[in-house]
Amino acid sequence: MEQEVLSHPQEQERLLDWLESEVTGVLDWLSGYSEGESAGVTRLLYSKPWLAAQQGLAGRMTRAGLETTFDEVGNLYGKLQGRQPDVPSIVTGSHIDTVIQGGKYDGAYGIAAGLVALAYLQKRYGKPLRSLEVVSLCEEEGSRFPLAYWGSGNVVGKRSHEQIVTLVDQEGMGFGEAMKACGFGAGSARPALRRDIGAFIETHIEQGGVLESEGLAIGIVDSIAGQRRVRIELVGEANHAGTTPMHLRKDALEGAGLMLHLLRQEAIRRGAPLVATVGKLQVSPNVPNVVPGGVQFTVDARHTDDAQLDSFCSWMRTTFTELAEQRGLSIAFDEWFREGAVPLHAALNSRLERICQEQGIAARHMPSGAGHDAQMFGGHCPTALLFVPSKRGISHSPEEYTSPRELAIGVLVLVELLYNLGYEEGELHA
Repeated sequence: MEQEVLSHPQEQERLLDWLESEVTGVLDWLSGYSEGESAGVTRLLYSKPWLAAQQGLAGRMTRAGLETTFDEVGNLYGKLQGRQPDVPSIVTGSHIDTVIQGGKYDGAYGIAAGLVALAYLQKRYGKPLRSLEVVSLCEEEGSRFPLAYWGSGNVVGKRSHEQIVTLVDQEGMGFGEAMKACGFGAGSARPALRRDIGAFIETHIEQGGVLESEGLAIGIVDSIAGQRRVRIELVGEANHAGTTPMHLRKDALEGAGLMLHLLRQEAIRRGAPLVATVGKLQVSPNVPNVVPGGVQFTVDARHTDDAQLDSFCSWMRTTFTELAEQRGLSIAFDEWFREGAVPLHAALNSRLERICQEQGIAARHMPSGAGHDAQMFGGHCPTALLFVPSKRGISHSPEEYTSPRELAIGVLVLVELLYNLGYEEGELHA
């Protein structure tokens, strides 16, 4: 068996042409599983389009010669059985769900890349030493129910059925009810928790503009940023806009405005990779001729170093509390989401770097500010996250785009890594 999947530039070019056709074909097909006629792709957890997409993928996996199974929460696996069945599997994939009116690449690309890579490896090299699997994880986005990473979180034991008992969607349907309607739930299939995964590799669009701006084809992610999401409520006093003197006002919006300004200034002062975003703002009573008596806003703060992130959030609480007291406002903080920063596997990243060098592919190491399923797997098994460029950095939008050749190059690197881990002798983590 050849040391390398590719040995000549002409062979690489022919393979890239084939990979380009295959991966774009899967992505175009998957994009058809969407809710309604609106722009973009809407495929929410346990919806009819979601179920149809998973069932369709199961058929494609079976036709590709893979052993296809669902687990009890609806994660779908296609397995290329290895000659060493007792050795942990190498798993690749991503999530099948989308945001509302999202793009056709986020999540779906990682699934398509894994399916195409396994089909190619089986056709060219037959049975691997270690089993290779592609997974279509049931959910990552948290778009339908207020809980993210349901698919990967169950695989690694960080999510459970107890967490969803009281959760409902905007129509009032319960999480468990929706899951059961699709044929899943506790005891419906094999348990979601797995302890037989030797490594997890996720390929994904960057969802940022760094690779495109630097003219690079591949991003090797060293760490995924930790996240803190905080809901902040300010309560002042609603009063007449014409008769209340400026110095007697308890204007919640004025206080919030200064807080938002200082939040941005402090994030800039501390520097990258820290980012802080106020994404939601609600004002009460929200009418033109009344001094605002109440404001709620959210802060999303991220950093690849948890200590630095906690320091920033501590500064925010202290500063905002002082500003509120100076203005006679009450303030309350509710941290409703917390995920720690996750360093990814150095040895796997070294292999990726070597593959890119050998194939003449321009690459760089980088952090990920966005959360990914790899964040769940990172504390469970050796994990790698591979980025391809995003046009203008646009994501979670119908305008999300990565060129077919850029998609193919990502699959090519994945093929090389899976060949290296699945077919070659040697220690998995060396």
